[in-house]
Amino acid sequence: MAVLETRELIIDIPERADGRPLSLRMEPGQTWGILGPNGAGKSTLLHTLGGLNRPRSGEVRIDDTPLRQMRRSTIARQLGLVFQERQDGFPATVLETALIGRHPFLSPWQLEGGDDLEMAEKALERLELSDLADRSVSTLSGGERQRVALATALTQSPSIWLADEPTNHLDLRHQVAVMELLSEQARAGHTVVMCLHDLNLAARWCDHLLLLYPDGEACWGEAESMLKPKALEQLYGQPLTWAEVDGAPVFVPS
Repeated sequence: MAVLETRELIIDIPERADGRPLSLRMEPGQTWGILGPNGAGKSTLLHTLGGLNRPRSGEVRIDDTPLRQMRRSTIARQLGLVFQERQDGFPATVLETALIGRHPFLSPWQLEGGDDLEMAEKALERLELSDLADRSVSTLSGGERQRVALATALTQSPSIWLADEPTNHLDLRHQVAVMELLSEQARAGHTVVMCLHDLNLAARWCDHLLLLYPDGEACWGEAESMLKPKALEQLYGQPLTWAEVDGAPVFVPS
């Protein structure tokens, strides 16, 4: 399992002055939620953590090795990224798409083996996609595509999960199923980091939170210390009412 760490990291958002540098450790077994209003830089931060965006300053490390010193193939074996939106690069079935998760572990021109196929089939079953295995991804709904993306990451079996709005396009039942899946990954010793718009999903499922403000400021810590109504009202610029349900806080706009 792997530790994801930032050291004096400032993400690069055009036309915004440098914000507060992020120096934090995301440990195996932890589930981090990144919260903030539109434009605060949640997706940019996630892509920077994944090595897809260069930071303005500072660095990202995996197990104390700077990301910039690692080969992309090495990063891909440890880190899985689920995008909020995606484009179909070429025609492929659901099963073929899930098998892409095994590509970092194959040599050039090597075909997937029986073990790879088994991992992909189990991932599709876990995301309730087995009946769609032979369907073209281009024919799927937005929610089905989102579950295929998660099944691809599950097939990859990364030590670190980076998920940008993992419940995007999903109905209520599948939202809960996906959050349970990510929780399972954390309990298995993986590091899970996700951007979320739904404050209540974060309150229920995340044990650590990072709050990003539009001006570049940030604060982070254990979820219990972050889930304070006044802090969240300042974050979103919206009065909130809250109650406790089944041991977890629930927030609604006032």
